[in-house]
Amino acid sequence: MGFLGIGPWEILLIIILALIVLGPGKLTDFARTLGKTVRAIRKYSTDLTTAVTRELDSDKEEPPKDKDKQSKPPSASSEEGTKSDPERRP
Repeated sequence: MGFLGIGPWEILLIIILALIVLGPGKLTDFARTLGKTVRAIRKYSTDLTTAVTRELDSDKEEPPKDKDKQSKPPSASSEEGTKSDPERRP
């Protein structure tokens, strides 16, 4: 198996067909444009992967804010809990 599951004979056939269809002048321009496009896609992919990895790593390192407020349940003796809860009956 060669490139992308295509054998060497298939690659040669594709190159010959491209030469026939595009001609030698346009084939070099097409190859150059294709190379630039693939390079740009790889760069964007690498940048995106780096940014996502950086965000995930920064989330792991920082402790969650207001952890104490979230972990404490409201106490039954506080006036604030009885006034704000209309379904609660004394």
